[in-house]
Amino acid sequence: MSASLEAPEPPEPAPAAPYARRFADRYDRWFGKESLTADTVDFLARLAGSGTALELELGVGTGRIALPLARRGVGVAGVDASPEMAAQLAAKPGGDRIPVTVGDFTRLPADGRTVDVVFVAGGTFFELPTQEDQSRCFRHAAGLVGADGAFVLDAIVPEVLVGAEWSGGRVVPNRGDDLVVRYRRFDRAAQRYHSHYAITPGDGSGSVHLHVSFRYAGVGELDLMARAAGLELRERYGSWGGSPFRDGCPYHVSVYRAAR
Repeated sequence: MSASLEAPEPPEPAPAAPYARRFADRYDRWFGKESLTADTVDFLARLAGSGTALELELGVGTGRIALPLARRGVGVAGVDASPEMAAQLAAKPGGDRIPVTVGDFTRLPADGRTVDVVFVAGGTFFELPTQEDQSRCFRHAAGLVGADGAFVLDAIVPEVLVGAEWSGGRVVPNRGDDLVVRYRRFDRAAQRYHSHYAITPGDGSGSVHLHVSFRYAGVGELDLMARAAGLELRERYGSWGGSPFRDGCPYHVSVYRAAR
């Protein structure tokens, strides 16, 4: 494995999602999931083990996961399409010590480096807009982790979330006094879903409408993409806390390694 995590040469530019550019300074306040973050960091720290493990986060954002991982002693770097998000990370205590490459994380340069773990969390994988983009991400991750590492992602289970219980509007807990309401709309024919957030700031400033589009895939399709990239599923859980993946779980955490 590589002995350091210097940032690679920038990959090809990728347009960042509008929310990542316009609301980077408020992203943590609206979407900082503290309990989920703790479970995610615990999971990834256990996967890294001890010693000089190196991890690369795709879609590192403001460092919600990368920073606490680094405080655990895990060597971590990130890639993100938004320079605004990267700037928020760099401004936090310890953030300037996390190498971040601004660019498209599906087009990382093939420079021979390897890391122990590549991960993408918070549903970010489905922000990749096409099956080819998602397949390319698997291929690049497979090259980065080599024969001994792991590629980890979390994702919704569309067969569960397409139901009315999960598709309607619901209040999203946040760190401040803002009111954040999310509404999901599924387009089954296009294999896409759209998350709309209506946000009323607690300070009385103007309301915000935030829209994020996703291209979803079921676990079978994800496993097939992995196989095509030379990876295979080794572990799948129903949460970052490690609960079993069973019928009715709204999302999964999947660990892929080099196919035997």
